[in-house]
Amino acid sequence: MSTESPRDVGGALALASDDVARLIRWADDFPQPGVRFADLTPVFADAAAFADVTDALVAVGRDADLIAGIDARGFLLGAGVARAMRAGVLAVRKAGKLPPPVHSCSYSLEYGCATLEIPADGIDLTGRRVLVIDDVLATGGTLGATVELLEAAGAEVVSIAVVLELEALGGRGRLPDRPLTSLLKI
Repeated sequence: MSTESPRDVGGALALASDDVARLIRWADDFPQPGVRFADLTPVFADAAAFADVTDALVAVGRDADLIAGIDARGFLLGAGVARAMRAGVLAVRKAGKLPPPVHSCSYSLEYGCATLEIPADGIDLTGRRVLVIDDVLATGGTLGATVELLEAAGAEVVSIAVVLELEALGGRGRLPDRPLTSLLKI
């Protein structure tokens, strides 16, 4: 686990924030008209930027023993963070991607509704200290559903971290009383 000081954490967050702001690509009217999609693919494809983002996420997740990465870009981030922290990683999947039995939670998002699932068998989450990682915080539905799933399975969500927060959509308000770190807020 990370042993960085609070000053090191601030430096890691600032470096990652600069990388994200510099490399993010915006796609208007995707995946449907009226939605502005934040494409972080260029951030992940840049080795130095990906390392900076991963290091910043590790710095804020030091109290976790399991990293939950949300389908699908959260998988990339979660795996990198888990490896660096020598922690386990859990893929929080879209509906229908895991064999039963599963725990599931449906939620609404800015352009529809969706369901997330985690295994209900084979992984004991009781008492596990979890850092939840996703790429973007928009309306908060995806992160809220993930927290609900993990806590229903007995885990303790110790922190939530995202690469980008779209503040105008108010997602943070759906996650009150949760330690939440955003590498870049727009």
